[in-house]
Amino acid sequence: MAAKTNALRILESRGIAHRVFEYEVDESDLSASAVAAKVGLDPERVFKTLALRGEKSGVFLCCVPGDAELDLKKAARAAGDKAVAMLALKELLPTTGYVRGGCSPVGTKKDFPVYVDETAQLFDEISVSAGARGMQMLLSPDLLLRALGNRASYADLI
Repeated sequence: MAAKTNALRILESRGIAHRVFEYEVDESDLSASAVAAKVGLDPERVFKTLALRGEKSGVFLCCVPGDAELDLKKAARAAGDKAVAMLALKELLPTTGYVRGGCSPVGTKKDFPVYVDETAQLFDEISVSAGARGMQMLLSPDLLLRALGNRASYADLI
């Protein structure tokens, strides 16, 4: 097993039940659908974490199913903003502490608001990045929100 990430340390310190899946990373395909195939889960259960910036709300994260596209208007509505844009790739690591393909909603440098697509509630467990490429953590969506505290909520994002 690889070294513990911040995300995994936080889950363990809070006693939140989860499982970890490790997989071989293909730098040419970091997509959630590729990850889903490698860990043997349906793409709609493997949630990708996207970093955005709102005009008024600042930086926030959205977790959406790997087989879906984030609707920016819905993300703006969830954040209480009029317009939002994806965070530039060069800003991802300095802002969140995570790299593309390994961005977790748990354990970011700052406690950004997190919006998890409401479809997560359809599953007993979903998968999100454990904070490093090649690692996913599987847990119940409600436990994910509990790990994030009052800065997280479900929202219609797709």
